[in-house]
Amino acid sequence: MVRIVNYKQRQAEDGKEFFVLEITGGIEMVMSNATGQFYATAKKAYLASTFDEEICKALVGSEMPGSIIKAECEPYEYTIRDTGEVITLNYRYVYLPEQMGNLQADANAFSRNGQHEELKEQQV
Repeated sequence: MVRIVNYKQRQAEDGKEFFVLEITGGIEMVMSNATGQFYATAKKAYLASTFDEEICKALVGSEMPGSIIKAECEPYEYTIRDTGEVITLNYRYVYLPEQMGNLQADANAFSRNGQHEELKEQQV
């Protein structure tokens, strides 16, 4: 599950304004490379929307099924606010919706003893 924690107004390349929802995943424990101590954190991502500000405001606090994953992307520069250091990153955190509906597998599609039955019959 992810939670909508905020929203922000953004501007598209064509000048149109729209709102994004700021979402966070659950708490995660990460070990610091510098100190070896654990700290609590959560992944954060932004989700574009077609909602107006009133709806975005009402959605803050809502939960949605899914998770936030780390996805590779084209390298880009990022400035660390606290230090002013500019680093290059090649990933972003993105929202991955939970699969919708019930998936059911066809038991006949699986192999038996390492060979699919149709292939086994063709070899005889």
